[in-house]
Amino acid sequence: MSTSAAQSCHKKAVDFLLSRINYERAISIPYYKREFRLDRMLDLLDRLGNPQDRLKIIHVAGTKGKGSTSAMIAAALSAAGYRAGLYTSPHVDRLEERLMVDGQPCPEEIFGNLVERVRPIVEQMDVQSGRPYAPELGVTYFEVITAIALLHFVAVGADVAVIEVGLGGRLDSTNVCQPLISVITSISLDHTQQLGNTLTEIASEKAGIIKPGIPVISGVIDEEPRRVIADIAQQHRCRLLQLGVDFTCQYRSPSGLDRTESITNAKLDFENHMRGSLQNMTDVDVGLLGRHQAMNAAVALAVLTELRSQGWHLPEVAIRRGLANVRLPARLEIVARRPTVVVDAAHNVASIQALLDTLKESFLASRRLLVFAATQEKDVRGMLRLLLPHFEAVILTRYLNNPRCMDLEELGLLVAELSTMPRFICIDPATAWRKACELVTEEHLMCVTGSFFLAAEMRAEIAQNPLKLSKKTIVL
Repeated sequence: MSTSAAQSCHKKAVDFLLSRINYERAISIPYYKREFRLDRMLDLLDRLGNPQDRLKIIHVAGTKGKGSTSAMIAAALSAAGYRAGLYTSPHVDRLEERLMVDGQPCPEEIFGNLVERVRPIVEQMDVQSGRPYAPELGVTYFEVITAIALLHFVAVGADVAVIEVGLGGRLDSTNVCQPLISVITSISLDHTQQLGNTLTEIASEKAGIIKPGIPVISGVIDEEPRRVIADIAQQHRCRLLQLGVDFTCQYRSPSGLDRTESITNAKLDFENHMRGSLQNMTDVDVGLLGRHQAMNAAVALAVLTELRSQGWHLPEVAIRRGLANVRLPARLEIVARRPTVVVDAAHNVASIQALLDTLKESFLASRRLLVFAATQEKDVRGMLRLLLPHFEAVILTRYLNNPRCMDLEELGLLVAELSTMPRFICIDPATAWRKACELVTEEHLMCVTGSFFLAAEMRAEIAQNPLKLSKKTIVL
């Protein structure tokens, strides 16, 4: 296929996907309503030959950390010589990032062809549902991408696929597989309108991925959701392996990352109380920064230990190499130096606290500037209450590619209610970046956070317009 033909195919594929209902962009997400159900996804996969049944799958849910944990597991498997598929969401730069094989995104031409393969089946389902002119009520954007991910992993001969849950667990489109291992990374308050207002309710939804007799690895440490997961695992007669009980970790953070140009990994000591062949490991390099990432790495190591007990060949040297080399965009990512600019996709209270803990442990700058935007249904007050005391000024903005962004006027009023700190209102990420360049000095640390969507747009803006300190730098 020529370059122009491939580009045309890819554009048609993206246009088709955007015509489907996309709950990542919807202001209201009706998780418990008729739109969220597994029978439609199962019907779609059945028409595609049930690719999920031809894959060995590790299924990963959790409030936070599920994407990072999935990436670590996949990286270690690839380092050990297995062809490892990785399905995560949302993407930061482009859709193909969601479908990774051995660390490489799906090529655009293949992505377009996969969508074109699925498209007539989806349109047939629209007609048979009696709503051919209302595709927004049929197979969803996420369901289509999940299906093509499974098809892609089968087509490339993946030895294993690490599949991250999109939302919740019980009713998520990914919950159609019979995995080798079910993984739950953490439980905290998020998506409360869809999953419930208590940790117990949320844990019940996440634990919906647990299947009869399938081992469960849990990184959940709070007693209330731990009990829920343990009860459901027991009901399904699953072996349950828990952080803090069956395996533990000790974290050693690097420091002064804003004072050096070199890449310095964190260190992890992993202690294994599980049965299996993987013994304790000390001084494990972790490529993702933060104490919370060490816990995710411990969960990943527990999963790899369980795979070893199932007969997978996973040399320690490969596991170490995989965890050391894994990188993810917008996870405490240093995108500029002098001054240091950190982009992080934290978007709930728990992940904001993890971000702040890491900034305190690993960065020395006392002068700090915040760039912030958030999604409407999040606990924005709780996030800002944590963030604002640690910064000397805040630039408030809104991302452009998703209508769920919180109104700027409302955001400004909320900041004024919580703090008397200087605040600057910028209508878009480009304006926010220009203002940031006016405000910062070499002594500053700038942190961009609040949303995956903000992180994506700010990363693109920073890449296109590298940081240049303004000659009119404002001393706050």
